[in-house]
Amino acid sequence: MNAKTNDTRQHILEVGYELIVTKGFTSVGLSELLKSANVPKGSFYHYFKSKEHFGEWLIQDYFTHYLANLAELFHHPAQTGYECLIAYFERWIEVNNGCCNANKCLIVKLSAEVSDLSEPMRLALRSGADRIIDAIAGCIEKGITDGSIKVNDSQKAAHQIYYVWVGASLLNKLYQDQSGLKQCLENTKLLLKGQ
Repeated sequence: MNAKTNDTRQHILEVGYELIVTKGFTSVGLSELLKSANVPKGSFYHYFKSKEHFGEWLIQDYFTHYLANLAELFHHPAQTGYECLIAYFERWIEVNNGCCNANKCLIVKLSAEVSDLSEPMRLALRSGADRIIDAIAGCIEKGITDGSIKVNDSQKAAHQIYYVWVGASLLNKLYQDQSGLKQCLENTKLLLKGQ
């Protein structure tokens, strides 16, 4: 595959992400996406079989970048596992910060919207969420090893923490109030310290 093909596909994905994270998947029509990306309809179908196929690619691309950023954050050599996790969740709360942000998260934005409409997109979202949970569990293991985290089961703790954060993010969108996310951070700190 040549560089132009990759560049054009990536451009469509990036423009599509900004539209969809703002408006939702079903609210963004193909004509709006093509106009915003300045790409002809025929070119879109060269890269994607359908809007649903585009959605799968979008989700996979999102998680590729998200997990790369997460790996960098979680493997910071000068920080304990606890410090790495708290930095991640503090970034989740920040409104204008890249990929870890509750307002820019495709899981928060799309899970309820597309899970009943598209099995391939639901599976792509689930796979991405599972990989995030595994990364969190790995960081918890790092904290257990360095003594900064006091939990017995890193996978169980990772699931519990992630589920709570996604739920709090959904309610944050509903209430337009970050108090739930801030409480979530305090609860996460207590859980990681074994309290």
